[in-house]
Amino acid sequence: MGREEQQQEREVLGAIFPEEITDVSEKEFRISIALDVTNEEGEEEPEPPIILLNVSYPEAYPDEAPLLDILTPPNAPKHPFLDIQEDKARLLDLLQSTIEDNMGFDMIFTLVGTLKDGAELLISERQKAKHALHEAQLAKAEEEENRKFHGTIVTRESFLEWREKFRKELEEEEIRRKEEKEAEEKRGRKGGSKDEKKMTGRELWEKGVATTKGDEDYEGGDLADDVEKLKVGA
Repeated sequence: MGREEQQQEREVLGAIFPEEITDVSEKEFRISIALDVTNEEGEEEPEPPIILLNVSYPEAYPDEAPLLDILTPPNAPKHPFLDIQEDKARLLDLLQSTIEDNMGFDMIFTLVGTLKDGAELLISERQKAKHALHEAQLAKAEEEENRKFHGTIVTRESFLEWREKFRKELEEEEIRRKEEKEAEEKRGRKGGSKDEKKMTGRELWEKGVATTKGDEDYEGGDLADDVEKLKVGA
């Protein structure tokens, strides 16, 4: 147990990860983990993100949990859906159940797999969330565009409101027409039609208004006054 068992596990890990593992000291090493993720178009990224699992053996390992840390390689480009500085605590929490289930046994290889799966799942969830948000924005924009052609959707409440307004407009129109009719009848009782018909020369002659003489010789007086009287008496 203890140091001998730790060395044996380290040798096995060296055979499994010959290019990915790097020793820091006799009791500490790092394993480089390349994540298998796709880009937003669903294609595999040409340069997958890489994270480092730093492992330090305590004296009593594997009966005691290893000391773990998660790092990024120096000068590594920042991934749009994974930030180790912000996500480290969450990823380390993912490893706790694996540590508890494997106490007393070699567990580093299992921890590498758990960390890889957890980081890939985190990226995938964020990609899906972004895609869902984008789809929601497109759907909203399409709905707004359709409203320009189909108008406002009629609901029970909007229909009842429209019907009440329509009935009120009909009532107001009926009142207006009635008032106009009453005003017209009132004017008729007072002075007849507003537009009086002008009499022709023949009608003036037949009424005895016009004569063969000039206006200055007309015995009945002023022609204009007689015409006006005739209009009133008609």
